[in-house]
Amino acid sequence: MDKETLNAETQEAMSKAVEYTLHEFSSVRTGKASPALVENIDVQVQSYGSTMKLKQLAVISSPEPRMLMISPFDPSTVQDIERGIKESKLGINPAVDGKMIRLPIPELSEERRKDLVKLVRQMAEEGRVRVRAARKQGMDGVKSLKADNSITEDQQRDLEVEVQEMTDKFVKEIDEHVGNKEKEIMTV
Repeated sequence: MDKETLNAETQEAMSKAVEYTLHEFSSVRTGKASPALVENIDVQVQSYGSTMKLKQLAVISSPEPRMLMISPFDPSTVQDIERGIKESKLGINPAVDGKMIRLPIPELSEERRKDLVKLVRQMAEEGRVRVRAARKQGMDGVKSLKADNSITEDQQRDLEVEVQEMTDKFVKEIDEHVGNKEKEIMTV
């Protein structure tokens, strides 16, 4: 492995950690209705004999700020989708309307908002841990390049500084996203 490959792999791992964290944030409920809130709910489909994600079974839209509409591709799965939503820990009661399901998104209480902020901070910390794990791999790669005499000591120091700067950049990016998500949650 050369130093360019090492840098590229380290940057990609850190970038994926940030993407994963953002994906986790999208599942956290704010006051607004967002399809991301329900798209990954597992639904046990009786007629198919398998468990599938909601986004594989239906179109999820948000016609109003506090309403989600779920239109199943196969009308026979309506009851299965309703059961899946009730079994999820979202605390939202689905209303079946013929071949569609309406999900009214209730207003969040102040206490619930604070709990969600704690959850977001926890997710962010997991993201930072992933970035730091990528940093450790990068630093180990730098040390192995030095051990193989592929780079000089000066190049080793420079590479270590680059890896640390990358780490700082991605951790800062996560912190910015946390701040934005907290504002979004706490906005009434």
